[in-house]
Amino acid sequence: MGKFRKIPVVIEAMKWDGKNHREMYDFLEYPPEEALVHSIDSIGKNFYMDFNKIEGGLVIKTLEGEHLASIGDWIIKGVAGEFYPVKNDIFKQTYEIVKEA
Repeated sequence: MGKFRKIPVVIEAMKWDGKNHREMYDFLEYPPEEALVHSIDSIGKNFYMDFNKIEGGLVIKTLEGEHLASIGDWIIKGVAGEFYPVKNDIFKQTYEIVKEA
């Protein structure tokens, strides 16, 4: 057994507030240059909405299977373009804002 440090990588993330459907849809489905040109839908290749499963209804399709995104979770776009939810307290402990030049 050894000790390891996480390699610093810059990720994209958006906080799910249960109301930012348009922004979340664009983030999960399209590159920024294509955002807002598609009509919003309740299902996509990276997510679907199911209000019976969780408040807010956001279910993220991850590499490991479906993960429920609670209101207040951050949705992370990983290094391979995959998405997954992260609890707000874990996000704050793990990530910091990148100041762009």
